[in-house]
Amino acid sequence: MVAGTPRVLRVMNERAALELLTEHGALSRARLGALTGLSKPTVSQLLARLEAAGLVGPAGTDEGRPGPGARLYALRGEVAYVAALDVRPGRIRAAVADVTGTVLATHTLATPARPGPGGVAAQLTEALDGASDAAGVARAALRRVVVGTPGAFDPRTGRLRYAGHLAGWHSPGLLPEVAAALHPVPVEYENDVNLAAVAERRLGAARGHEDFVLLWNGTGLGAALVIGGRLHRGWTGGAGEIGFLPVAGTPLVRGVARSGSGGFQQLAGAQALAGLARELGVPVPEVPEGPDGGGPDGEAVAAALLRAAAEAYARPGGGPVPGGAGGDPAPEAFSVHVGPAALLRAYAVRLATGIASLVAVLDPAVIVLTGRVLAAGGEPLLRMTEEELAELAPSRPRLLAGEVTGDPVVRGGLEVALAAVRDEVFDTGAL
Repeated sequence: MVAGTPRVLRVMNERAALELLTEHGALSRARLGALTGLSKPTVSQLLARLEAAGLVGPAGTDEGRPGPGARLYALRGEVAYVAALDVRPGRIRAAVADVTGTVLATHTLATPARPGPGGVAAQLTEALDGASDAAGVARAALRRVVVGTPGAFDPRTGRLRYAGHLAGWHSPGLLPEVAAALHPVPVEYENDVNLAAVAERRLGAARGHEDFVLLWNGTGLGAALVIGGRLHRGWTGGAGEIGFLPVAGTPLVRGVARSGSGGFQQLAGAQALAGLARELGVPVPEVPEGPDGGGPDGEAVAAALLRAAAEAYARPGGGPVPGGAGGDPAPEAFSVHVGPAALLRAYAVRLATGIASLVAVLDPAVIVLTGRVLAAGGEPLLRMTEEELAELAPSRPRLLAGEVTGDPVVRGGLEVALAAVRDEVFDTGAL
């Protein structure tokens, strides 16, 4: 193909039209012409070719104007299907979407503390089959599957690192086993927090931002680093494993590779909230046992505490609490201020302590706070953390709450899979 030939221009126009149909949904000929700048005859020919190729089809009429309704065209969802899986201790959540990005079905599989016969490959297959069956899509018809896990697969060894709590995932032969079990569907792996960042950049709070950090607090503390519009993964895939950060407020943690935890995780991770609440005289709620059968769910306890604190803070007379920005930010200052609002302020100090290190190194424009625990603290926790960070960091990035609801990891996985598959099916030059 030589640049500037009619064939090249035709392929470029068709790709532009498909991208616009993906972004806007059903469009009329006139609207597609206005968005592309192409003439009516060219748009008509373009749509005829795409319809003949099975990529687009009629989607009713536009009845919003006087006179006969204009015929609408839309991308055909059945052109391609993708799937994403979010893996955590105790469960795997799977979703199937068509090429338009519409989620057709989800399925959650409860997993035992130790994988049974068939191991991880059997669990992934069962979760994926559950979502595929619910969507009415054969697993073999999927064009790509993206799996999100804690930690990261070392590109040199193919072994999972930074996720010692994910039982059964550390076999040296795991990736070939999964590939064989899901054959012929291509499988891609990505860190779960990185996938949440993809979702927020494409659909949520980080839209339009080339440099940002996403801070996640769920079962563990993690961050995704987006620099120049690209995920920064690091040499071993461990960039963003901020739970290992040495921070003020906790003793220096040694042997972190063996323990799977570091200073920032111990200071501000979900499991730290119950102890902090007891120090401040805040009752710790009873919650069911965690999904892995390992006792009370620390993530659920932390979320319940912060949600109750945020609700109490929002009620008349609920806050602010002395000792915030402009006052004495030392942790011991909060021992005399008991109650839910004090819990929010004390936890904000802990969060800001670790975030300040990220800001000093990366200087991001935006930091997105998300995950079950941080979302529970809501706007009060966000604003308090921002105030504390202004005292600890040399620059003042904007702190934003994550906007992608449901499962951001699954949504990000679908977005990654869709980007790759659309590059394949929208290449009309290969038809």
